[in-house]
Amino acid sequence: MVVARTSANGHANGNSDIKHTNGPAKSSNLKETQMTDLARWRLLDEHGRQTWHYLETEQQAQDWPQATADRYHLGLPFDLQDSPPPKNPLASVGNALSFFSKLQLPSGQWACEYGGPNFLLPGVVITWHVTQTPVPPPVSIEIKRYLFSRQNPDDGGWGLHIEGESSVFGTAMTYVVLRLLGASEEDERMIKARGMLHQLGGASHGPHWAKFWLSVLGVMEWEAVNPIPPELWLLPDWVPIAPWRWWIHMRQVFLPMSFVYSKRFVGPSSPLILQLRNELYTQPYSSINFAFHRNTISPRDNYHPKTLLLHIINFFLVYLWFPFLRPARLKERAEARTWDLICHEDLNTEYACLAPVNAPLNTLACFIHDGPHSPSVLAHLDRLRDYLWMKNEGMLCNGTNGVQTWDTAWLIQAVHAYPKLASSPKWHAMLLSALHFLDDQQIRENCDDQAKCYRQQRKGAWAFSTKTQGYTVSDTTSEALKAVLMLQSVPSSNSSSAEKKGDRLFPKLISRPRIHDAIDTLLTMQSPSSGGFASYEPRRGSQYLEHLNAAEVFGRIMVEYDYPECSTAVITALRLFSTSYDTTYRRVEIDRAIAGALGYIKAAQRTDGSWYGSWGICFTYAGMFALEALHSCGETYETSAAVRRGCDFLVRKQQGDGGWGESYRGCEIGEYVGRESQVVMTSWAVIGLLAAGYPDRGVIERGVKLVIGRQQPNGEWLQEGIEGVFNKTVMISYPNYKFIFPIKALGMFAARYGDPEVL
Repeated sequence: MVVARTSANGHANGNSDIKHTNGPAKSSNLKETQMTDLARWRLLDEHGRQTWHYLETEQQAQDWPQATADRYHLGLPFDLQDSPPPKNPLASVGNALSFFSKLQLPSGQWACEYGGPNFLLPGVVITWHVTQTPVPPPVSIEIKRYLFSRQNPDDGGWGLHIEGESSVFGTAMTYVVLRLLGASEEDERMIKARGMLHQLGGASHGPHWAKFWLSVLGVMEWEAVNPIPPELWLLPDWVPIAPWRWWIHMRQVFLPMSFVYSKRFVGPSSPLILQLRNELYTQPYSSINFAFHRNTISPRDNYHPKTLLLHIINFFLVYLWFPFLRPARLKERAEARTWDLICHEDLNTEYACLAPVNAPLNTLACFIHDGPHSPSVLAHLDRLRDYLWMKNEGMLCNGTNGVQTWDTAWLIQAVHAYPKLASSPKWHAMLLSALHFLDDQQIRENCDDQAKCYRQQRKGAWAFSTKTQGYTVSDTTSEALKAVLMLQSVPSSNSSSAEKKGDRLFPKLISRPRIHDAIDTLLTMQSPSSGGFASYEPRRGSQYLEHLNAAEVFGRIMVEYDYPECSTAVITALRLFSTSYDTTYRRVEIDRAIAGALGYIKAAQRTDGSWYGSWGICFTYAGMFALEALHSCGETYETSAAVRRGCDFLVRKQQGDGGWGESYRGCEIGEYVGRESQVVMTSWAVIGLLAAGYPDRGVIERGVKLVIGRQQPNGEWLQEGIEGVFNKTVMISYPNYKFIFPIKALGMFAARYGDPEVL
């Protein structure tokens, strides 16, 4: 294997794209990190499935040349001519599309990392270890390189996510991963990390999920883990706390976790495991009372402290139910029930699973139930590769198996923001390929035993990533539907006669019945109480279930919530469908759904005019969506008090350089927290103001100037701060946003003001 060298310490904070040179980079660390030859990595695109492969021989590399997209994601140089500096918005858009179109994959979609959380890789690596799955050396090398590049240079730890402060969860789990993959405990970076972990109290002060995985590995005792009883899955559906009422991610994580917990599975012991027992704690392992530490948690990890009710329930389960009252037959029934639901998840997702938290857990459950080398285990191990992403800093774990459908739908809409671009021959092949991808990725059938496994209707929907993952998402379905309707209605020429004849530039790949299927599914997803729309399904349980939130590091995870972002996506999709495509199909129900969702969005507006965003950072993101929803229903700055308040909030947050910038801290505390201007957030604000019909062109133009001014000579924008969030505390990257939203903002500006020179 060809190996190069680079510095161990990249950017510990932020989400910067680092361009590697051929020689070693300077670092404050004396230790250097091994790396593979980046020229040997290839991204394979199989109908949207993205997997990275390392080519061991020169012949393999010649037979499979490295693509432009590969080199871009790896931070390698590639041949792309610079464009003249743009002075007006459409020139900037043209430069951006010239660059971004080169990154489109053969299936028609765009790839990118979807990283940020530091708690995803540990589940995968620990599962590899306890199932004794060999880790290919290039994978091991690059995971270690990535984790060291994201180590906090000041204290040596890792946080919940790449921009977060060091915590027990992040530090303990990352330390374990590095040790399992061969990092020496005598490495000065590991010594520093261990010192930080001990300063925070050691692994015994970790949150629930950390204690679970450490117990599976055998470096903690199961007595330290608060109960995860599979018996809850035996509760009748009408019971208010039945797990089918929980948020989909929570219940799909709890499901295999409860199976593994009930089995008290522990991986094989080894000298390394015994060493880790000594390294992770501030006292000898044999002297630790692990039962005492069930509720010990570092303040840095305790975002959502356990409630008194949960403490009482846990006390009953630990001291009465499990040791004295739990019948063996009931235990068997509960494990059988959870196993049956695990099998449904595996089959309905072709073993890809919902996300990389439950995927390794399901793998582990199959290993316990079916045994090593069983077909289910082998299928899972193959699918775990879908979550691994290779980039310039090394290999990370994505938050899903990609963002393929989401980003593709948004790119189409961004181009369509200036309608003449969508009909330009220059971008026809790119857009047609993207349309083919959306055609291929629409889900055409419901799940087998849909009611039995508590799955939402999905026929006609689009999943966030691929149809293989197969989960309905309200906003992804809406954004993909809008993209399809927009492209399939582009006239074959700009003449009015072509419009009258119904000539279209793009083929109608997605038929009317399939579009109706999408509408039918969207109409099942509205909350009857609020009128809003949640993410995967309507809320099924009361928010009082948050009293049972045992994860400690996350907020708002127990049930679905309605979101301005999701509600806007559905409103705008239904409006486009009912006004421009089919004015009669289920019109009464559609009008009722739009009215209800619009009412929710107005009710969700805060007194200062803002909306809280749950999937992007934060008030800027939600403000863009909410203002677009209001605009689609005919409300503008001139006619609507809600729109005026929303615009005025954004304008108050504009910075001296004309841009907008918002810190992830606002997601945690629920209040606006500023930071230096960001291209993506500036684009969000510009889009919101333009959609609202904000009358002061100067305010908007200042934002446009910042966006154009930061564009690189080759047409790209550089990665700045992290853009996404979930569960209030976890930040996640959307690197394609730095192309999509500037293109949309600049196109909207040109559509309104006629593409003037602004620089």
